[in-house]
Amino acid sequence: MFDAKKIKDECVKWIQDFFEENGKGCNAVVGISGGKDSSVAAALCVEALGKDRVIGVLMPCGEQHDIDCAQQLVEHLGIQNYTINIYDAVEALKKQVSQNVEMNAQALTNLPPRIRMSTLYAVSQSVNGRVVNTCNLSEDWVGYSTRYGDAAGDFSPLCNLTVQEIKEIGALLGLPTNLVQKTPIDGLCGKTDEDNLGFTYAILDKYIREGIIEDEEIKTKIDSMHERNLFKLQLMPAFKPSEV
Repeated sequence: MFDAKKIKDECVKWIQDFFEENGKGCNAVVGISGGKDSSVAAALCVEALGKDRVIGVLMPCGEQHDIDCAQQLVEHLGIQNYTINIYDAVEALKKQVSQNVEMNAQALTNLPPRIRMSTLYAVSQSVNGRVVNTCNLSEDWVGYSTRYGDAAGDFSPLCNLTVQEIKEIGALLGLPTNLVQKTPIDGLCGKTDEDNLGFTYAILDKYIREGIIEDEEIKTKIDSMHERNLFKLQLMPAFKPSEV
């Protein structure tokens, strides 16, 4: 049985210990999308560090239909926040790269999250910050993240928690229900996460935690995605010379 209170308290202590060892007096800088992950990550940081040491960064790419959810979150937590529209930066880079090579669909899809991470680090280094990674175990398990985009960060409070567990912690933290239960959308191609994956997070989480899955076809798909994307969770392969 998942004990949300126990795990929440442990995570808060872990964040405090991280900053004590890796940035005493620094601020937590978190990209705010308005979904459950950024909401819970920001709320955990507020409980651990106090709202004066948490900075939210809203990063729409042109028009963002759910930007009101991100604004709702920062107002609910009472944290300092900035809105930085990355549209011009994305379009400028697309133009420059396309003059040399034809960008494929995957490159175009992954460009905005990588620009967002560059934006977060630009803010973080300017405000004595540490960047919060907001990926969760469910997404990481099947590689549903952009390497050097949303998969980057300085510390990761949620990476060993499933979607269902994060929802429970979000409720415990008193976050608005519409944010915690919000249907996750990738923010890249306009589809929901589950549409892109081809299965629900509930199915995935049960398989991760209990090893139980009824649909053999979905099991095969999850196993394949997990194996193919393990490299995203590992350190960059590095050559080690036999003699130096």
